[in-house]
Amino acid sequence: MPSRTPSPDAFLPLKPVAFEILLALGEGDRHGYAITQEIAARTASKVAVEPGNLYRSIKALLEDRLIEEVSAPAGASTDERRRYYRITTLGRRTAAAETARLEAVLADARRRTWLKGHA
Repeated sequence: MPSRTPSPDAFLPLKPVAFEILLALGEGDRHGYAITQEIAARTASKVAVEPGNLYRSIKALLEDRLIEEVSAPAGASTDERRRYYRITTLGRRTAAAETARLEAVLADARRRTWLKGHA
């Protein structure tokens, strides 16, 4: 029997670093170091992903089929150690589901009167 594609909700909530990686790959294929650069640029360096955490997260995302390894784009570095990754359709759907989940959490927090003035 063929395996069914899991629902994006099965992966929620995403670990913050996994969500950051999916967001970075949503902009295009990247290798590990380029993923960390994209995250740092997008977050004004408020989020720094250490190499060990990055590659553990990439491994988990690959196993869950949220990302896939792809060939280096034409004209890319010829460094054999460099691996390129791409977000999958399931990964995009999961990132969208996580975004919706976080928006709901944020909306709930904004309704809390005791939080007003404490940001």
